[in-house]
Amino acid sequence: MLKSLRFQGRVARLLAVIGVGLLLAGWMTMLERLLRRDLMPTRQRLTRWFLARLSGALPFRIHVVGIVPQEPMLWVSNHVSWTDIPLLGALAPLSFLSKAEVRAWPVAGWLARKAGTLFIRRGSGDSGLIGQQLGRHLGLGRHLLIFPEGTTTDGSGLKVFHSRLLTSAVEIGVAVQPVAIRYLRDDQLDEVAPFIGDDDLLSHLLRLLRNERAEVHIQLLEPIASAGLSRTQLSLRARKAVQLALFGEDEKDIAA
Repeated sequence: MLKSLRFQGRVARLLAVIGVGLLLAGWMTMLERLLRRDLMPTRQRLTRWFLARLSGALPFRIHVVGIVPQEPMLWVSNHVSWTDIPLLGALAPLSFLSKAEVRAWPVAGWLARKAGTLFIRRGSGDSGLIGQQLGRHLGLGRHLLIFPEGTTTDGSGLKVFHSRLLTSAVEIGVAVQPVAIRYLRDDQLDEVAPFIGDDDLLSHLLRLLRNERAEVHIQLLEPIASAGLSRTQLSLRARKAVQLALFGEDEKDIAA
């Protein structure tokens, strides 16, 4: 009975937050049509506010270690779940690079578009255009978050960091902010939070809401200056930093 009431309460709170998000997105649409100018700073501030509320509606206890950078950087993080986005997006006014499939998600896809998310098709020929967009974004002094593994994992290891996604940081000359995120349940890797395989968003969300709270540890690691580095060197250094933070192991470098 108590679990059922808790679940219903969580669903009600989440729906209320999503409702607010839809209102904000609708307001942004109206501003776009009226003002017809770049509204990305406003998007980022509103997105951060919304994602902070969304994070609070998810069944997590969040622990953050490190300093949120003030100057614009390219944030690079390991990727475990769609929940990485609200949890990290609540820390700073960020924009995101996401896989194209997210654009088609009901509600979430529309909210992502209105938040200014950039979308990339895996294995397609639009990487050059995306690189230009990333460079323009960073060049205007805005934070940007990417997941250079290109996919989610179960949290037990790291995949290759695709160096082409860090090209814009090298070309613009901005630093990289490595981020390590880990989900724990009963002091073990959480098996509920990872969003992998053939999972669908709604089923995954309902599983999260039905389970006990998990612990999320977010580490903002030492920024890495891009000056003098190739994109491959930069990606390897970022990956090594995240690897050490998550697993305490200096794994042999894997070229991107």
